[in-house]
Amino acid sequence: MFLCHHLAFLMSHKVFSCFGKYFCLHFEAFLLGTAPVYMAFLRFMGEADEASRFRYSLEVGGSGRRQVWQGVPRSIRDTHQSVRDSVDGLFVTRGLALFLSGGDRKELKLIVMGRIWKEH
Repeated sequence: MFLCHHLAFLMSHKVFSCFGKYFCLHFEAFLLGTAPVYMAFLRFMGEADEASRFRYSLEVGGSGRRQVWQGVPRSIRDTHQSVRDSVDGLFVTRGLALFLSGGDRKELKLIVMGRIWKEH
């Protein structure tokens, strides 16, 4: 289980150790067409065949709401751009991100929580 607070920047990476392996959580802001969006996803620091043995979930929430993504981590060999372009992660629109941040809806204060587990 991991927790990242206040993801309010264009691109961020955090590295976590689970099951003796390393994973990298990415958080990125970009334009999807003309709409600003945020994306969070997990990459495994190793090969794709080993990454496929794991699963993860990411959750962003606030104001009594939550949005959840569950998937298989991508290998670090896949570029973050290829993961983003394949829409393989948790996407949050700017409007929803501001709503989940609460307050005056002018400042982005997202909390992303996640979990990693092994498939048997």
